Amino acid sequence: MSAGVDLAPIAFATGAGFVGGAMNALAGGGTFATLPALLALGLPANIANATSNVALMPGAATSAWAMRDELRPLGDVSIRTLAAIMAVAGFAGSVLLVLTPSRAFDLIIPWLLLYAFAVLAWGGNAAAWLHARASIGPRTLMAVQALLGIYGGYFGGGVGLMMMATYGLLAGHSPREMFAPRTLMLATANAAAAIVFIGTGMVAWAACVPMLAGSIIGGWIGAHVGRRLPHGAIRAWTLLVTGATTIVFFWRAYH
Repeated sequence: MSAGVDLAPIAFATGAGFVGGAMNALAGGGTFATLPALLALGLPANIANATSNVALMPGAATSAWAMRDELRPLGDVSIRTLAAIMAVAGFAGSVLLVLTPSRAFDLIIPWLLLYAFAVLAWGGNAAAWLHARASIGPRTLMAVQALLGIYGGYFGGGVGLMMMATYGLLAGHSPREMFAPRTLMLATANAAAAIVFIGTGMVAWAACVPMLAGSIIGGWIGAHVGRRLPHGAIRAWTLLVTGATTIVFFWRAYH
């Protein structure tokens, strides 16, 4: 095989990692860039999802470090407590993925994508409606954080967006105040899941390493650019990517 042919998938994986890392830093949804790219490289869906998780983890950590001075408690719950819950739940979710057969995951993943798309499209309005009618305490916030961690470890697509909607509802914070905590939780869930995926041999390293390098650069740049871009532009771009990816995955699974 020629050097030119060898470099093409490496460049493709690196570029997808860059976009995914930047998307995670801006609004979440980086999986929607990396997962289709890994499937296009020929990986089974469950292996692609595990590889995507490991590849995006350093980029999320880079973004969280860049915004560490903005970390604040959410509601009456400390960041350390929420991060600990996210780590344990993310670990559990990743174990569920390891136990899921590849074909079953092929059929499940479009519905997870559709759920993530619905949260992005209508979650903000739903959160505002519920927040006006309900007062929810720290215990509920921690319980929901655990559910988000399990989802994040199992699949993770759109989990950052779901956390933004959840924090707005349960803790009453603005999107800007949630930016740094959400990024830290993403990094925590990815790190916990990475332990399981690496330990069980579910990572395709030939694609993961270049994608990982791209995600670090994308995460760092996205964290700084995200402080300047209008929220509406970020949301519109993420909606477009999420919607297109959902359609492709439904066609792939049920066509």
